[in-house]
Amino acid sequence: MRVTSVLCSATRTPLIRFVGKRSVPKSIDHSPRVHPASPTGTLPDSFATYRVKAQQHGPLGRSHSSSSIGGRPGAALGPVKPQEGEFFDRAELPARFGRLPWTQAEIDAIETGGASLFA
Repeated sequence: MRVTSVLCSATRTPLIRFVGKRSVPKSIDHSPRVHPASPTGTLPDSFATYRVKAQQHGPLGRSHSSSSIGGRPGAALGPVKPQEGEFFDRAELPARFGRLPWTQAEIDAIETGGASLFA
């Protein structure tokens, strides 16, 4: 019990030590700069002009023409059929890729957390 009281009363000293006095920079440049890996090497004029040209899973800008994909319902795009050797659902695969039925021993092993295998 004496050891616990001694440990609790000891002052905590951090294990990390910083060299020198803490100093905050006098001036920090927050002006926008081009990223070194930028493909164009230029900054966009504004976020709105960037968004018009940007692509993320399709165009981000809203197009008001009815010829774009978002301007028409999905049924108007025509039927969607998988190519040869492609399947949209697991149930469409050949029977050899289907799920196997569970045995009673497997069900018991899962329900007991494996304890039934050793009982």
